[in-house]
Amino acid sequence: MAEMSETKLTVIEPAAPGGAERPRRMNSVQDLPLGKDPGSIRRRIEAMELVLERSFVIPGINRPVGLDAIIGLVPVVGDIIAMGMGAWIVWEARNLNMPKWKLLRMAGNVAFDSAVGAVPMVGDLFDFMFRSNTRNLRIVKKHLDKHHPGSKVIEQ
Repeated sequence: MAEMSETKLTVIEPAAPGGAERPRRMNSVQDLPLGKDPGSIRRRIEAMELVLERSFVIPGINRPVGLDAIIGLVPVVGDIIAMGMGAWIVWEARNLNMPKWKLLRMAGNVAFDSAVGAVPMVGDLFDFMFRSNTRNLRIVKKHLDKHHPGSKVIEQ
C-alpha cells in the first residue's frame, strides 16, 4: 500500500526575552491559530489549500489531489461547496487588506474553476488539473512576503 505524503509546516516562533527562536511543527487543526494577524491568516490559508488541493496522493500516478477535485465529482452541490471553500480563502485575503485587484484576480480564479468545473466529465478532469486555490495561495504569499515578512513559514 502506498504511503500518503504529508506536508509538514515548521513555524518559527518569536524568541522569548533572552532566548532563541524555536522551530515548531504544525501537525493538526489544533495548531491553527484563530487570530487576525497576518501570520495566523497565512497559516489558515495554507491549511485550507492543503486540504483542497493536496490532501492525498493517488496511487499509481503519484499525483496529489484534494477535496476540490473529489467533491467536484458530485454534480452541482459538490461544485457549490468547492466554490464556497475557495471563496473562504479570498475572504481571508480580504482580512489582510490586500489590494482590490489582487482580490478580484483571486475571485476570478475561483469563478473560473467553478464555471469550468460545473461542466460534466470535462469539468471533473479540469478540476483535477487546474488548482485555483494553489494559485490564490501563491498570490497571498507574495503579498505577505512583501508587506509582512515576519509571517514567513519555513516548509519542510
